[in-house]
Amino acid sequence: MRDRVPHEIVASLLAGLTAFIGGTALNLPPWAIFIGWAGTFLAGGPSLPVARKLWAAMPAGSTFAMLIVLVDQHVGTAFGHSRFAQDAVLALIILVVNSALMYTGRIGMFSLIPGMFFGFASYFATYFGGFGFDKGNLLAAWVSVVVMNFLGPVFAYLSTKLAFPRPVVVEPQVVAEPA
Repeated sequence: MRDRVPHEIVASLLAGLTAFIGGTALNLPPWAIFIGWAGTFLAGGPSLPVARKLWAAMPAGSTFAMLIVLVDQHVGTAFGHSRFAQDAVLALIILVVNSALMYTGRIGMFSLIPGMFFGFASYFATYFGGFGFDKGNLLAAWVSVVVMNFLGPVFAYLSTKLAFPRPVVVEPQVVAEPA
């Protein structure tokens, strides 16, 4: 296929559009679109099967990340108030929750484990970065990042379709017999 409009231009226009999606009063994380967008190409490119895998995996990852934050908020000082004690509790929480995330990857619909980590990292960046329609709210951060990650495969699809690809006819090559 040969693009009628260079992919670089289409992708850049779409990337610019994310400023208007994220720069609203809802304070959505526009970069979360890029995570899902890149993940789409890493998982094989824009297609409905790839999108479905990411649409299942990324929210699952965000859910596990939200669980880590929630548990840490409630038991983060169980070993004391020193930085080391709090880090030790957090390490244990991550050990348990991350293990659950990895085992969840054995379930067919969540088998795209890198996709879960895209959602996992996106959630932490959204929550701790102060993004979301209600800053500091665990669930608002989750909804915000899930919506924006969801748009990633959509943008990946649009970046290929809006380039208006056309088939390239390849002439068969005649190979001469050795004399």
